[in-house]
Amino acid sequence: MALFDTKKERAALVLGLLAVGLALAMGPYVSGLLGAPVLYVLFAPLHRFFSKKLPKSLAAGLVILTAFLIIVVPGAWLISMLVGQAQGVAASLVDSPLLARLQTLRVGQLEVGPQLAAIGKDVITFLGGSALGFIGTATRFTLNLLFSFFGLYYLLLNPDGAWRALAPYIPFSRENVAILRERFVSITGATVVGTGLIALIQGTLVGLGFFFTGLNDPVFWGVVTMVFAILPVVGAGIVWGPAAISLFLSDRPGAAILLIVLGLVVVANVENVVRPYVFKRFSEVHPMITLVGAVLGVSYFGIIGLLIGPLALSYFFELIRMYREEYLEA
Repeated sequence: MALFDTKKERAALVLGLLAVGLALAMGPYVSGLLGAPVLYVLFAPLHRFFSKKLPKSLAAGLVILTAFLIIVVPGAWLISMLVGQAQGVAASLVDSPLLARLQTLRVGQLEVGPQLAAIGKDVITFLGGSALGFIGTATRFTLNLLFSFFGLYYLLLNPDGAWRALAPYIPFSRENVAILRERFVSITGATVVGTGLIALIQGTLVGLGFFFTGLNDPVFWGVVTMVFAILPVVGAGIVWGPAAISLFLSDRPGAAILLIVLGLVVVANVENVVRPYVFKRFSEVHPMITLVGAVLGVSYFGIIGLLIGPLALSYFFELIRMYREEYLEA
């Protein structure tokens, strides 16, 4: 039988090719488009509150302004602070005696100091230069932000309309489609609250650790820890670990041990305490799904992948359950 010999098949082919082309064109802006429903979950309660006394469009505009003040203004300040101080910190580390001490380090008969010192210089230079890399992605970041805020505005005005347009294409019963919608709301809320709370606590603890051990710029490194704390696997250890090594090399073993104990016993266990509690409070998601989903999400979508990854992985197992119930067991 010939392929695409009917108008229906040819129309499906044209639509499929257009869909692939649009997906490739929108690839750089996926995080902005996915950010709109995430922001809607977070700010819909505020819109409902404003809508009790104001027209829906005016309430939506007020929510957009509030989201801008909560997200964009602190984010711009954070980036400017990191860019401004990272260069100075990197320069001071390059000129510090720590790298000179590293060059004399030996392990038995093996001289590992020169290699470690060279690696340290490369890492410090990379970190210092990466701070300026934020500026290079400003255009794409701004466009993604605009997509998110425009999408949020229209979702606030007509959220049910957007869901009604999407729901018919989900090949499951109405009950299961409603479950998917509820899961999106609960997992998004749990991920945002859990990740933000963990980052805030870990950054505060590491900043205090830097302060009490006499390290420079405790506020700066506390903020840096908050940024890295939202990343899976590496987390806050990427900040306090090298700091503890620098204390050892500066002949301050007591302060180094104190920072290590703080990092391993207190900071590292913040996530083990906070995240299960938050996810149990907001949604029943296994911590392994959260971890694996966050790792996969960040690799594909960037920071927004911390939300999209666990959500997508949770959806995958939810869809398997629905498929089994509706099409296999039936």
